[in-house]
Amino acid sequence: MITSPAFSGKRYAILGLARSGLATAEALLASGAQVTAWDRQDVAREKLAGRAALVDPLELDLSGYVGVIVSPGVPINTHPIAAHAERFGVPLIGDIEIFAQARSALPPHKVVGITGTNGKSTTTALVHHILQSAGFPSIMGGNIGLPILDQDPLQPNARGAGIYVLELSSYQIDLTRSLDCEAAALLNVTPDHLDRYDSFDHYAFSKSRLLTMQSGTQFAVFGFDDAPTRAVMQAEQGRRAAGRAGPIYPDAIASQQPAWPSLQGPHNLENAAAAVALAEELGVTPAQWQAALASFTGLPHRMERLGEAGGVLFINDSKATNQASTAPALAAFPPTPELGSRPRIHWIVGGLAKEDGLGECAQYLGNIAAAYTIGEAGPRFAQWLSGKVPVEKCELLFEAVRRAVTAAVAGDVILLSPACASFDQFRDYEKRGEHFRGIVYALTGLEAGEQPPFKELDTIAKPV
Repeated sequence: MITSPAFSGKRYAILGLARSGLATAEALLASGAQVTAWDRQDVAREKLAGRAALVDPLELDLSGYVGVIVSPGVPINTHPIAAHAERFGVPLIGDIEIFAQARSALPPHKVVGITGTNGKSTTTALVHHILQSAGFPSIMGGNIGLPILDQDPLQPNARGAGIYVLELSSYQIDLTRSLDCEAAALLNVTPDHLDRYDSFDHYAFSKSRLLTMQSGTQFAVFGFDDAPTRAVMQAEQGRRAAGRAGPIYPDAIASQQPAWPSLQGPHNLENAAAAVALAEELGVTPAQWQAALASFTGLPHRMERLGEAGGVLFINDSKATNQASTAPALAAFPPTPELGSRPRIHWIVGGLAKEDGLGECAQYLGNIAAAYTIGEAGPRFAQWLSGKVPVEKCELLFEAVRRAVTAAVAGDVILLSPACASFDQFRDYEKRGEHFRGIVYALTGLEAGEQPPFKELDTIAKPV
């Protein structure tokens, strides 16, 4: 657990006791702080019974409190806690800000911060993997893995100081004020989460704050595919020392990409380029990161290779919840001369749509052998795709996989990359991806390592 004497005797209110909220409460209590905490669920509050005051911050006179810590899931643009805290001049902060304030009490270390609409989880995990492969003490946290305050402080080793690698969502950045990362990346900014912001410009500004919190001598790297990201890069180049802010260079490592089985597609080339730039800034050599890229196994639900059966590759990309994140997955499997230059992707698409139209996916329709539409947005995708690619209207994920398996031939790819949120049929994208994985394993035997051509489809019960 990460603690600091800086919190001793200070008063904090916490709203939301899920993983990061509870970890923050425990860290503050262990640091000698006075904590008032609240969650709508009794079972969450019970974990702090007798150790913290259990009162809704909305009912508190916040005079004398130094911060109200809210879960990133609390919509501070509409929740009354924002106005209530402002009445008392108390800042809304999150667990990442508490970590930032605790840094002075930690052993020598560095922090890497990574944000972007798409690709930040893979890039974060990849940086962490590169560092560990090279022998650096490293942990990852933030919007991925365990809450950062719940992890033990890193100790330096022969390679150098410990390195905390943080994936940061815009929600977390909104609640952070003083995180000065030694190295940071802004991968891209495309429309997303606009229910939490007044406009796209406000969302882009939220992402940019990770970079503006850095001092002018720190290092930052940027994607180059969208105007908002380029604008932030140009502003940061204007205030930093020469060479301390610049774009990624995917072309410089593109020739090596075939050796990275879990990092295929143009988006993963960009993720790898960002990870390499950050890793080299931290002292990793080319030989070290080249070996690490080849051994990286990827993350669940993000272009996750489930395996091949009957020569058909199954990819779980359930994390792709908008068109911009699905487009690179469609680009990753173009027709090849060895297979007659025919389209080979069987695309499972649909769910709860965030936007209208095909967006960036439209430019890769030539890679699609057939589309299988599911969920609430299924009929709309069927309409948008009609006349462009063969379309199967399926509604349910099982039916989509069943039909794709029936149609696919050796060399094809069955790709779940829905370009939609999951909430019409699943609790979250993880449950959707797990359901897809279960269906694939049931149909193919891949989980047990059997890899038959295919099981008899009419003998497989539908997962519940």
